[in-house]
Amino acid sequence: MSLTVFLNSLPGAVAQGLIWGLMAIGVYISYKILDIADLTVDGSLCTGGCVCAILLVNGVPAWISLIIAFLAGALTGVVTGFLHTALGIPSILAGILTQLMLYSVNLLINEGKALRPVNRFSSKEILFSSNDKLMSIVIPLAIIVMVIIGLWLFFYTEFGLTLKSTGDNPDMSRAQGVNVNFNKVLGLAISNGIVALAGSLWVQFKGAADINDGKGAIVVGLAAIFIGLSVSLKIKPNFVVSLIGVVCGGVVYYIIYNLVILLGVKTDYLKMLSAVIVALFLAVPYIKSEYFGKKKHITKVSGNNRSGGNENA
Repeated sequence: MSLTVFLNSLPGAVAQGLIWGLMAIGVYISYKILDIADLTVDGSLCTGGCVCAILLVNGVPAWISLIIAFLAGALTGVVTGFLHTALGIPSILAGILTQLMLYSVNLLINEGKALRPVNRFSSKEILFSSNDKLMSIVIPLAIIVMVIIGLWLFFYTEFGLTLKSTGDNPDMSRAQGVNVNFNKVLGLAISNGIVALAGSLWVQFKGAADINDGKGAIVVGLAAIFIGLSVSLKIKPNFVVSLIGVVCGGVVYYIIYNLVILLGVKTDYLKMLSAVIVALFLAVPYIKSEYFGKKKHITKVSGNNRSGGNENA
């Protein structure tokens, strides 16, 4: 692989990373703020894409299509939240059930077609495409900035702080009169709405809505989160920096992804690579505390014993 080929692939990798970084922000809200491992995202990403595609081909302006796709994704989050809070189904199982339902729903939205193409060359129908390297970076970046600002403004309101407290300590929040169930449903709605928004951008980048687009989305989202947070939390551990780190994690992930492809690794193994990356980042805190933490503790205890022995002598 030549350096020129790699550099030529960078704009596309950055564009893809930004779109999936936006998706990872949605995963961040459910996983880090609500403390819910929500598997709905594998379906809601595709829902946003299918809704956007069908609206675009029917002449609906692109910006309106994005908003409707966001609302459709939010509705999928409401369904998961309802299954979890109203019916008492564990959150992870509720997400799986919604994801399964969404496969049929997405196929219905796509009018029974596994692939729904959109006109990639008509500026009236789409905001950008992979053919326009500049706009495929600028527009997702602009949307990400708006989303981060919106989330920052929301989560630092009194209501947003109660939503954060729901994930941190639901029992204490409930004791303070917070409607924990409503907050969970709302958080899942916001999370999946953002994921669906990313799906609508992904469709425009690719030029088609594929019924299988969302498969493995949760793994990519978690990889972006752990890559991003491993750096951003060392810089300045606050909400906005964390969201920026998550987006950067998506970009880094896709640069590595493209590099692996250019090196000739079969695409069949890329999902496994993603899973290994997530597993490693999940295991690092445990390994540090379980093994390195014990060594420090033993060293400290033995040092104190020696010190005590010298004093007694």
